[in-house]
Formats: sequence, C-alpha cells, structure tokens
Amino acid sequence: MNRYANMIAAALAILVATPAVANKVFVSNEKGNTVTVIDSETWEAIAEFPAGNRPRGIGISPDGKHLYVCASDDDTIRVFDTETYAEVWTLPSGPDPELFTIHPSGDLIYVANEDDNLVTVVDTQTRTIVAEVPVGVEPEGMAISPDASIVINTSETTNMAHFISTEDYQIKHNVLVDQRPRYAVYTDDGSRLFVSSEIGGTVSVIDPVAENGPELLHKISFAVSGVQPEWLQPVGMKVTADNKWLFVALGPANRVAVVDVQSLEVVDYILVGQRVWQMDFTPGQEFLITTNGNSNDVTVIDVAAQRAVKSIQVGQQPWGVAVTPD
Repeated sequence: MNRYANMIAAALAILVATPAVANKVFVSNEKGNTVTVIDSETWEAIAEFPAGNRPRGIGISPDGKHLYVCASDDDTIRVFDTETYAEVWTLPSGPDPELFTIHPSGDLIYVANEDDNLVTVVDTQTRTIVAEVPVGVEPEGMAISPDASIVINTSETTNMAHFISTEDYQIKHNVLVDQRPRYAVYTDDGSRLFVSSEIGGTVSVIDPVAENGPELLHKISFAVSGVQPEWLQPVGMKVTADNKWLFVALGPANRVAVVDVQSLEVVDYILVGQRVWQMDFTPGQEFLITTNGNSNDVTVIDVAAQRAVKSIQVGQQPWGVAVTPD
C-alpha cells in the first residue's frame, strides 16, 4: 500500500513540477502602430513591437510560426516570427486591408479591401495575389466554412453577406442582413453562420447549407438595462467548438453578450472594457480575450464561468487579437 502511495505522490510531484505550456496572445494596437504580446499563463504583457501603420486584422498561421497583421495604411500584410517578433516578409494585400481569414492549409489568405470593394486572395507560399473578387461596398468581415469550400465576406454599405466559392472565386449567393455587417463566424459543424450588424444592432442567423441556398433563419437582438439601444453595436463574435455558446462583442455598450446557440436566446451580458471590438479563444477555449479600444486594455473571460477574470493594459486603441495554437 505504501509503495503505491509513494508512486502516486511521485507522479503528482512531477505534474506539479512540470510548468504549464503558455500560449502567446497577440494584440494589434490600431492607433499605437504596435502589437502587444501577452503570456496566457501569467496574463502579463511580455513584449511590444512595431507593426506598421494602423494595424487591425490579425491572425496566426496554422503551424503557429507566423503572425499576419493587416497594416491598413501601408496597404500590405506584415508577417512576423511568433518567437522572435522579427518581421520576416510582407504579403501583397490590395488597398486598405482590414480583416482576413486563413485557409486551413495555411496556403491562402482571403483579405477584405475596404476602399476598393474587393476580396483579395493571397498565396502565402509564393507571396503573390492569385485572385481579386469584386464584392459589395466597404467589405469587412471574413470567414471560411469548415470544409473550406466557401469564403464569406460582409459588405458594410451593401448590407450583405457574400458567399464566394474557393474553387473559382465566384459569388454563389448573397444574403441581405441588417445595417453595417461587421463580422461573420461559422459554427464548427458548418450548420450555422452568424453575421453581426453594428448599426442594425442584430446578429443574423443563417442556414448556409439550406436546400435552396443560404437562408436567413432569425435575427438576435440585444437589450441591457441602463444602456442606450444605439450603444448596442454587435461587432466581433466567437462560437464555442461544442456549438453551445456564441459570444458577441457589443462595442460601446462595453458588454459581451452570451447567446445560447440552440435556443438563440441571450442568457447573459459580461461587463468588459470600453468599446469592446474583437475576440479570440485560447486553444482549449478555457478563456476568451477581448480587445477594448477606448480603455486600451484587453479583458480575459473565463468561458465556463462566463465572467471576466482579468484586465490587462496593452497599447493604444487595441483592435484585433490572435492566440498561438497548441
């Protein structure tokens, strides 16, 4: 009995002695022209480096080696080493890149060009533009279907979600949503697509695989006691891998809405920093990190508890956030 007790104690000692593997959280600071790096174990800012002029959309290659940053006023995507933070090269992006989505292979990036009403397709290996897709006015939100067959673009002024084939780069469908659509996100099983409309104040729920083409099913609206309705401006969104919870950043309302994906009911509002904008999960989805542009910080949300647990100061006007994969 003592022998087994000693073995268990030794195993526990090894577990305790083994440091947790931290992920890096990268935050683009739109006005500060920098990226802040946060350690996800200590939740402390550990670095900050220049990232070009007006860095906004941000993402990480599937292998975790490269950080892509839309330097909007430089009309380029800057690429950084996620370990050294050195800029290793740039990618052509088309004018005024704002948001992008990455093909699961990592070989292609689909970029929204707000000023030219285009989605630009960039080959990350050859570092060349392989296609330009005309879309509606002021394209912004980008998403890719789980099977990588469709790329979604939302056009702010046209108020549409465009369904673009990744095979021939043609628009196959358009779905009208509410005013100023900002962001799009699929559930992991591909059965639902959510599109946030900042000025319309809603999230459109779309069946992207309906028999007769994508179908608008429902619109989620929001109400917070003491908050003016015009401040409820849905922007960034994330949905959990188990398709249970949709988190919606509500901009100047300084709240993140928690939506039950099955019932489409809002079950809670989490108070965060000022003008909450974009969000990203840590790899296991234990935490959700929000960027808060007017308070120059990020908020860490405990996903299971659905509450804010930490605020971390970053650079000036944080916009986008991306976390390295495990």
